[in-house]
Amino acid sequence: MNDEIIFEKDGGVAFITINREAALNALNSSIMQRLDAIFTELEKDEDVVVVVITGAGKKSFVAGADVKEIQDAGEGRTALITRGQHIFSKIRNCSKIVVAAVNGYALGGGLELAVACDIRIASDNARFGLPEAKLGLMPGYGGTQMVPRLAGIGTAKYMMFTGDMLSAAQAEQCGLVQKVFSPESLPEETLAIARKIAANGPFALGAIKRAINRGVEADIDTALKVELEEYDKVAHSQDAMAGMEAFFAKKVPTFTGR
Repeated sequence: MNDEIIFEKDGGVAFITINREAALNALNSSIMQRLDAIFTELEKDEDVVVVVITGAGKKSFVAGADVKEIQDAGEGRTALITRGQHIFSKIRNCSKIVVAAVNGYALGGGLELAVACDIRIASDNARFGLPEAKLGLMPGYGGTQMVPRLAGIGTAKYMMFTGDMLSAAQAEQCGLVQKVFSPESLPEETLAIARKIAANGPFALGAIKRAINRGVEADIDTALKVELEEYDKVAHSQDAMAGMEAFFAKKVPTFTGR
């Protein structure tokens, strides 16, 4: 068992905790391999609707990739980073809704992990940065592509060119973060948001995620076709029938994800 990741489930919500507090939860190969395996398992788990990713302790979400591993990889550095990009793409395209609970530093690969998630909830002491250029490196887990899409091109370039960090308030202002709470209330508030999402129709949630992910890269006419394709699936789903029947009966719907 890899104790560098704690994996737990509570009803429709799964929790992944990066557990290398002494190393500020930096990502190493064993953690990346475990993340890969967990998200493969989650695709088969019909009970889980939402996945929450956070870091152990109160100081760091994930303070980056393990620089020593990158250095030691030598000629294999690109292959190492390629594997990481593949894993983060798996998280981004996961059929579950993935929430990052950013409880401190989210730097380099840590920020790239956060932006691979669907939404980001942060403590007000969180800090966000892509400082790779300070080491003569560059982001490789998707940072140069995902951060501009979320925070804007100018903000992304500034962060990567200077290596400066954004505060939680600045990250929320530019759209990188959706909600900010105190460090003490972050776990409780994140759980409340996760449960609110998990109470909705899972079939519809998956379709919404696919429509957004596919449509945002397309022209508007193509994107609207994507939306209709997904809507057609949802409209004829068992969840839609259950939801509408419950609405008129003034009851809480029971969804099956079908």
